[in-house]
Amino acid sequence: MLHVRQSIADFIMRRDFGVPSYAKDVFISAGFQRALMVVVKLLARGEGETQTGVLTPMPCPHTLPALLDDAGVKLVPYQLIEDRGWAVDLDELRRALKTARGHCKPRAIYISNPGNPTGHVQDWKSIEEVIRFAAAERLLLLVDEVYQDSVYGQGKECISYKRVLFEMDKEYSETVELFSFHSLSSAMMGECALRAGYMELVNIDPEVMHFVDTMLCTDISAPVTGQLALDLMVNPPKPGDLSYEIYTQEILLTLATLSQNAQRAQEFLNGLPGMSCQPAMGGIYLYPRLRLPSEIIEKAKILEVEADVLYCQMLLEEKGVLLGAGCQYGETTGNHHLRLCILVLPDTLEKVLAGLGSFHLHGHTSSP
Repeated sequence: MLHVRQSIADFIMRRDFGVPSYAKDVFISAGFQRALMVVVKLLARGEGETQTGVLTPMPCPHTLPALLDDAGVKLVPYQLIEDRGWAVDLDELRRALKTARGHCKPRAIYISNPGNPTGHVQDWKSIEEVIRFAAAERLLLLVDEVYQDSVYGQGKECISYKRVLFEMDKEYSETVELFSFHSLSSAMMGECALRAGYMELVNIDPEVMHFVDTMLCTDISAPVTGQLALDLMVNPPKPGDLSYEIYTQEILLTLATLSQNAQRAQEFLNGLPGMSCQPAMGGIYLYPRLRLPSEIIEKAKILEVEADVLYCQMLLEEKGVLLGAGCQYGETTGNHHLRLCILVLPDTLEKVLAGLGSFHLHGHTSSP
C-alpha cells in the first residue's frame, strides 16, 4: 500500500528529527526475515574465495546463520565483547575481515541494534565507528533495528544508523549503502502472526532498488491486515483520539514490564553459581553465560549435541521450562550461554526463574 509506505517514511522522519525519508525508498515485506533474504540473495555470488561473505555478530539472532546459508553466502563471524556488555569492537571487526579475506569476499556487515539476543544498545560514537569502517572497506550495512522501540536501560536511547549517517560528512552520508529493517512482530506491539515488516534503502543504486521491488513482488506479499497493523505501529493514536489513553497505557506497561523483568532476571541469574549475566539495555532477551560441569559436557559429546543444548533439553524435561540454547558459530570452547526471553508477565517470569534455579542448583552447575 502506498499509504502505508508514506506513513513509514513520515515515522522515520519524526524518529530521526527531520532527516529526509521517502516512500519510494521504503519496501514492505511479509516480515523482517523475508526482506533480509531478498537483500542477501541479491548479494550472493561466487564460490570459494569469491563467495560473498557477510560479517555477522556472535552471538546473533538464532535464525540468521541458516538464512545466510540458504541464500548461499558465507557467514564471517565477529565476536561481540561480553565483558563490555556485548559491545561492537572496531579491532574485532578488522580482525574478522582480515581473517575472512582469502576464504571469501566480504560484501556486507550485519548489525543488530538493540542487540539480539544480547540487549546491547550502541551509542553515537560506536555507530559512527561502524559506519566509517563500512565506508573504508566498501561494505554494505545491513542494520537490524527491530527492537528500536524496546529500549529501557537507564539513560539509553536507540539512535538509528541513518540518523548518525546523515549527520556525518558527505563522503559518508551520500555514499555509504544502508539497508535498515524493522518489524511488526518484534516491536512493542508484538503482533507476530500478522507477518509484516519493512526496510528502508539508503544510497542504493536505482537499478538495485528495482530488483528489490521485483523480488518482493514475486515473494509472499505482506497481508493487508499486517500492513494495516504496520501503519498503526508507525502512526499510533494521537492525543485527543479515542484510543490514545488505552494505547499509551498498554505501551508504557509493556516497557515497564520489560525493564523490571530484565533487572529481576539479571539479579537472579547472577546469584546462581556458575552463571553470569550482562545487563540488557533493550530488546527482549537476556544472554547469560553458563559454566557447566564436566559430566554434562562429556554426556553431550557422547550424544553429539552442544552442551548448552543438552542443558536446555534436560531443563525442559525435568521442570517444563523452555529456554533457548545459546550455542553460536565460533563460540569459544567452555563458554556456553542461554537465551532467556523476558517479554512475559512478571508472574510467568517468576515461575521460569524458580524452575531454572531449582534445576540449576540440583547438580547442573560448575563452580567458577
